[in-house]
Amino acid sequence: MARPLGPVRLKKASPVTLAIGAVFTILVLYFLIGSSAPDFSASRKASAASHPLSPPTSPFRKSTGGGKPKAPPVAHYNLNNVTITSDPLGNRENILLLTPMARFYQQYWDNLLKLSYPHELITLGFILPKTKEGNAATTELQKQIAKTQKSGPEKDRFKSIIILRQDFDPPLQSQDEAERHKIQNQKVRRAAMAKARNSLLFTTLGPATSWVLWLDADVIETPPDLIQDLAAHNKPVIAPNCFQRFYNTEKKAMDERPYDFNNWQDSPTAVELAKKMGPDDILLEGYADMATYRALMAYMHKADGLRQETVPLDGVGGAALLVKADVHRDGAMFPPFSFYHLIETEGFAKMAKRLGWQPFGLPNYKVYHYNE
Repeated sequence: MARPLGPVRLKKASPVTLAIGAVFTILVLYFLIGSSAPDFSASRKASAASHPLSPPTSPFRKSTGGGKPKAPPVAHYNLNNVTITSDPLGNRENILLLTPMARFYQQYWDNLLKLSYPHELITLGFILPKTKEGNAATTELQKQIAKTQKSGPEKDRFKSIIILRQDFDPPLQSQDEAERHKIQNQKVRRAAMAKARNSLLFTTLGPATSWVLWLDADVIETPPDLIQDLAAHNKPVIAPNCFQRFYNTEKKAMDERPYDFNNWQDSPTAVELAKKMGPDDILLEGYADMATYRALMAYMHKADGLRQETVPLDGVGGAALLVKADVHRDGAMFPPFSFYHLIETEGFAKMAKRLGWQPFGLPNYKVYHYNE
């Protein structure tokens, strides 16, 4: 038989015990809530998208609440309010930085982090092939993104990042420099590059984008003020000069040499060559078998020249290229076919000119390509 219990007396907790318990509870709540998402500055919160289907160039902060997700909002954009000026920093203009990537170079990512333009105004976009090298590059890229966006300092975090995978097979399985630059591989290689650039551009160009900076994955060194410096010229399309550092065995010291030969001014010889070509043939630059005698910006560099000197161009390369977003919005893209006997970035320059946008180059402003 159960025996009735007598009255139970509770021991009164001391104030010290209650205070310790309250502090412990606050700390637990802080780590549970605070670790669910990285800290956002006030400006990032203000521009954060309200739905994952909002423009990809808008930062999106995942909701911590449960329940059924809301339908995407109907958004209205007035492109007349998007400024594209020579002072993008002062006007807080949004930059879309696009990189087709086949290999990942740590120096490329380190250089991105050194860019002085506010990272909260920069959206990064990448497209990678579905190859063994492309898969490895994607893995390394995602590691660096997670490190920067989740645990890096607020100033290093970018507005948003988009990664695409190519939905077509690359024409070349090897990305070795010698194989990439064989003349017989150029048409198919650059046609594939053009398709990749177009896929990346059409998927990521948002309604608030002012400038598009194309930066190749093997460009590993640029001035920190690259965006501000190029935009200051207020040109629709502008390219710096791409060089490469190397060890000069004759001088027994480090040296540098021109690398990108796709920035050029046309020549009468090239014009005449094009007239004799079939409709699907393309002119290529930098090959002895196809002497065009164009004026190459790579050789216009002067050691004592003005860094801000500009020259008009008829063809451009894609190593580093700043484009006003309106040029792309007007329809200038990268033809993966013969366009006036030009292809990819050089074809883009021709298309931009046909639309009334004159490309320019900076022969004395240098960026540097990786040396394999």
